[in-house]
Amino acid sequence: MHNPTPEHHEETPTERLDRELHAAALPLTGGLSPVSLALAYADWAWHLGVSPGRQMDLAALAVQLGRDTLRGADDGQVGAADDDPRFRHEAWAAWPFNVMRSGFRNAETWWREAARLPGMTRHHGDLTDFFARQALGFMTPANWLPTNPVVLHENAKAYGGPLMRGIGNWLEDLATEPAEKHAAQREAHFKLGRDVATTPGKVVLRNRLVELIRYDAQTGAAHPEPVFIVPSWINKYYILDLSPHNSLVRYLARQGHTVYMLSWLNPDAADHELTMDDYLQLGIFDALARIGELGGPKPAPVHLAGYCLGGTMVAIAAAALGGQGVVADAKRLPRLQTITLLAAQTDFSEPGELGLFIDESQVAYLREIMREKGYLTGGQMAGSFQFLHSRDLVWTRRMREYLMGEREQPSDLMAWNTDTTRMPARMHNEYLTSLYLHNALATGAYRIGGRHGRVVSLADLRWPMFVVGTTRDHVSPWRSVYKLHHLCEAEITFALASGGHNAGIVSEPGHAGRSYQIATRPEHGPWIEPGDYERDAPRHEGSWWPAWQQWLAAHSSRKHAAKPLPRGAAIGEAPGKYVLKCYDR
Repeated sequence: MHNPTPEHHEETPTERLDRELHAAALPLTGGLSPVSLALAYADWAWHLGVSPGRQMDLAALAVQLGRDTLRGADDGQVGAADDDPRFRHEAWAAWPFNVMRSGFRNAETWWREAARLPGMTRHHGDLTDFFARQALGFMTPANWLPTNPVVLHENAKAYGGPLMRGIGNWLEDLATEPAEKHAAQREAHFKLGRDVATTPGKVVLRNRLVELIRYDAQTGAAHPEPVFIVPSWINKYYILDLSPHNSLVRYLARQGHTVYMLSWLNPDAADHELTMDDYLQLGIFDALARIGELGGPKPAPVHLAGYCLGGTMVAIAAAALGGQGVVADAKRLPRLQTITLLAAQTDFSEPGELGLFIDESQVAYLREIMREKGYLTGGQMAGSFQFLHSRDLVWTRRMREYLMGEREQPSDLMAWNTDTTRMPARMHNEYLTSLYLHNALATGAYRIGGRHGRVVSLADLRWPMFVVGTTRDHVSPWRSVYKLHHLCEAEITFALASGGHNAGIVSEPGHAGRSYQIATRPEHGPWIEPGDYERDAPRHEGSWWPAWQQWLAAHSSRKHAAKPLPRGAAIGEAPGKYVLKCYDR
């Protein structure tokens, strides 16, 4: 493994002192390294301090924007035309709220200019810009009762009823732990096996890290090549088997595909030494071997698919299988037919806003936090993701719930999102260090098999590939996902779907407002820039699922009578045990 975790040693008293101090500061920093934040601020402050010309430019811009605010000048995007949904109500066009809105938007304009200074490191510039936006998001007039005309009007019309309900909501949230509240909601509305994760299936493998679930085709005839899906280990697998109407697993089964799904264990302290190699071997390779066993003496090739970091792991596994001698026992595994990557990065040089939280200081800080428990909690990860969408997930939601008295109605996707998982300390450190910090996979430096193992190369990916990016993805930005075109010469069909990291993937047929673009680069084809792809790739209304299914069918053999699961192969019913165990602690 590239840059492996430092050898573990007995903690010294001074190291324990440092760790306990940093752990005590955790509630104040939200899990972010205070050193990393301080360095970004110092970089910005020093460069601004020694740049009097830049100071003069910013002062002049502040005066100009201040005058525009007092004149009530706007950017021509008032009301429904505003690109910020918080200000689209017509009430924001009336005085004095139009002045407040204009002042806020002008403050955003000023900080866009001020946050990045010549000479700053790119990472520090990104951090400064991001946290400036967070501070502005907190101070927006839309968040406060006296400065939000919509809230004032609704409360005046209902004699303060919305605000009284909102106070009740606030008191309820204050008295209830978020994890406890979310668990109760899931149990009441989206219970696993009853409301979500309901596609009939059988558990056919269980080891210390994964369960493998098989879903038989729900048709009389089936393609012989099964589809094996590897979800991310950061969340539970059932995002791909939510309610019956939006289950990707059920959709594929109804189109005549046998589907295998990996369900990761939710690790605890006893699993702190699990590594990325363990996830690769116990997860993908052991599951592939089991799929081959169930396929008989001459198993059909497998369509291998992965979502998010599961897709990154799929790329690693496929590259290892494509390389000479990288996987010693590769002959025991069935052949691969195709590879599908859903919102999955292989080049982490531009990982989007999630990369803001990953640098040497932050990784070291997380390593200290995880040392005592042996894992990173799902709540800590969820906090980072909330930062990325704070306008929608924090401030706008709080405004509706506490000022308007409107509780957000639970949905299956929301319930899944709060059903967090943990990550073992060593594996978490390895994937952050190897993938995010050193971009080892894209640069040909990622090793499997430990320090003396073999390097894998994405140039060894030679199977036809279907790759999906989503337009509003803050976790795996589509232009970052698209970089796979640089890293291998395989045939790549790239689909750019509307929506975000989760909602863009859970995009079932019939879902209103969905669209996608799709185009294929042939094997050894020329490079097409992302901007040219976005401009020229044909656009289609609706879900991308049928396009993928048709692509799978075109790369499969003709359907024939489906083979039943061999007698005695099942060890349990879907959704299995691992997905039901251990709500985050």
